[in-house]
This record gives sequence, C-alpha cells and structure tokens, in this order.
Amino acid sequence: MKTLSEPVRREALAYLELYPKKEAALLPILHLAQKDFGFIDDEAELAVAELMEISPVMVRAASRFYFMYHHQPIGEFHMQVCQNISCTIMGAETILDHLKNRLGIEAEQVTEDGKFSVERVECIACCDRGPAMLVNEKLHTNLTPEIIDQIIGELDPSRKIK
Repeated sequence: MKTLSEPVRREALAYLELYPKKEAALLPILHLAQKDFGFIDDEAELAVAELMEISPVMVRAASRFYFMYHHQPIGEFHMQVCQNISCTIMGAETILDHLKNRLGIEAEQVTEDGKFSVERVECIACCDRGPAMLVNEKLHTNLTPEIIDQIIGELDPSRKIK
C-alpha cells in the first residue's frame, strides 16, 4: 500500500490541526497526496483515509467529484478543455479535435513522451471567453486552432509548426 512521504505527512497533519472537524481538511490533503503520488488512485485514497482516520468512501466521493484530482498519470502539460454548454457552443469540440490531431492522442490519454495529456472537464468559469482550457493551472481563453498551435509550440519547441 502507498504511504505519504514524511514531509507530506507532516504537512497533512498540520492541516488537520487547522480545522475543528478533520473532514474539512480532506480537499487540501487530497491535493498534497496528488502532488506526492502524481495522481489519486485507490491506494492513494486509502492512504489519505488512514491518515485522516475517516471512511475510504468519503475520500473516494471527494476525489471522484472534483475534476482537479487525477486518477491516472497525466502529462507534464495537462490540458483541460472545458466542455460546458457555453464553451461547446463557442467551439470546444473543434479545439478538442485539433488537440487530438496535433498530439496524436484522444481525451484522457498521455502522449508517448509523457509531455501532454488532454482531458474534457466541466465549467472552468470562463463562459464569456470560451472556448477555454487550463494548461496545468494556467488559463487560456478565446481559443482557436492557431492559438492551440502556438501554446503547444511554446510548451514543447520540438512540436512548433514552422
């Protein structure tokens, strides 16, 4: 079974001291676990539940509800494309298709070199500037295929279109 690294364990225990109810620390501790393990799988959920002394079902419910927790390995550059109605109307499917063609992967996959992954997500709160996506934690809005090409080229110069 996975165990949290000692520095992460100490930080998680410090979070537990901040809240009157330990369950309130679940989301920040899940973030710590994801940073430590790279993603949240069954074993990571169990490690968090054990540390917090709460039900594994509670941990699973939280980790599966929020899209910011990943359940499989992701690329160095994780591209989360909004698929909510506003972004879809503004061209999110075109953006997803372009990403798939440029990177040679489907949504929920990672490129062979581990550099890029693509994920469909629900609203990222940029309905007036869609289509929108997050690359890691950086927001990109008003996307077009040309802007996607520019972003990919900046992140990985070997993929720059000449």
